[in-house]
Amino acid sequence: MIHSDLFAKYDIPVPRYTSYPTVPQWHHTPTREQWIGSLSRAIALEDSSLALYVHVPFCESLCTYCGCNTSITRDHGREDPYVDLILAELDIYLRSVSNLPGQRARQLHLGGGTPTFLSPGSLGRLIGGILERLPARTDGFEGSVEVDPRVTTEAQLEAMAAHGFRRVSLGVQDIDPEVQRLVNRIQPIEVTAALCGSARRLGYESINIDLIYGLPGQTPDSMKRLADAILAIRPDRLAVYSFARVPWIKPAQRKFRDDQIPVGADKRALYEKIRDPLLESGYVELGLDHFALPGDALALAAANGTLHRNFMGYTDLHTTAMIGLGVSSISETPDCYHQNEKVLTVYEKRVRAGEIPTLRGHILSPEDQRRRGKIADLMTKFDVHLDPDEAAAAPKALAPLLSDGIVQVSGDTLSVPPDGRPFLRNAASFFDEYFGQEAAAGPTYSRSM
Repeated sequence: MIHSDLFAKYDIPVPRYTSYPTVPQWHHTPTREQWIGSLSRAIALEDSSLALYVHVPFCESLCTYCGCNTSITRDHGREDPYVDLILAELDIYLRSVSNLPGQRARQLHLGGGTPTFLSPGSLGRLIGGILERLPARTDGFEGSVEVDPRVTTEAQLEAMAAHGFRRVSLGVQDIDPEVQRLVNRIQPIEVTAALCGSARRLGYESINIDLIYGLPGQTPDSMKRLADAILAIRPDRLAVYSFARVPWIKPAQRKFRDDQIPVGADKRALYEKIRDPLLESGYVELGLDHFALPGDALALAAANGTLHRNFMGYTDLHTTAMIGLGVSSISETPDCYHQNEKVLTVYEKRVRAGEIPTLRGHILSPEDQRRRGKIADLMTKFDVHLDPDEAAAAPKALAPLLSDGIVQVSGDTLSVPPDGRPFLRNAASFFDEYFGQEAAAGPTYSRSM
């Protein structure tokens, strides 16, 4: 059993490692030609597969915990112009990447913001327009969407199901009325349960629920009630995220007082109030803060060693190229990251000018790629092979983690035992040659707990 003092000791700012290098350490933005070349090479790989991510930034109200790139509006007249922009951006790629036309999509994910800000008609036009240009693979296609149950209707789920969408992720975060008031997200559990029922009736095969621990107002008792309510719905998957407090990036979080936000062992205790009932009810704990029923594809991937981690978190699919469409979207190939403009008006101007709307990115060196593989293995499998230099450096570099039982080194293998899993991000930082370089410039990452 990990001693509670260790939660305070290791509760430090550490990346979540949905990428490596992490976004603050992207220093080698590709030119247009370099990005197009990287994407073309990824598509040309043997057994290549293509994923598409679409970012819909619009939300009708601001949830004050949120760290996403959002545009708060109730003007639904913005829907159709935005769909036009997404399809126009995809057309730019189809004109620019010579071997992209004729490819088929293995995965299409809608995120946000609130994708279901879009009406059923707009959703149909968006998804239909993408799949007309890059048809779904006939040997397996995954369509998935993140939804806000407060604004999502059965008609919207129906419109997406008509295009092959079978996975849906519901944002819930918490059910306690006072917590919901503090984070400006009033969402009765009945609304969530009803939408899950609708999704089941429409043939959605995998339902995920997102929760957050560490929010203002949460207590061990309230978290136990949250666990009971979610277990009554019994989703196929759950993501139980640590609240990422980054007020220097998201000013809305400045309204939370320090004494409202649990840290260290107190924060971890909130997670355990959800984790324990989930495990007792048959869920499998996967990687960092994810759970799934044993028959879900995510749990099966973890069992057979094919679990993958990218900007969308843990996934059972590992595609060779991901094209991000929409404002702030991130794309990925084996040797390059690419992010679109984050300001909507700038993104729009560049797309209408026929440009790929690059904001920033990173060309991965061979060393970056090697370290990325090591971190990915540790984050998905809990053990990783050490090269000779790493094995020699580990005893000194990992001395505190080793003495505290958080990691183990046996020969040329570094592993994280079950009691060390809360500190997985800390362990992964061993492979991060950039970690700590940004400290002098001020805070960058959320805390590890």
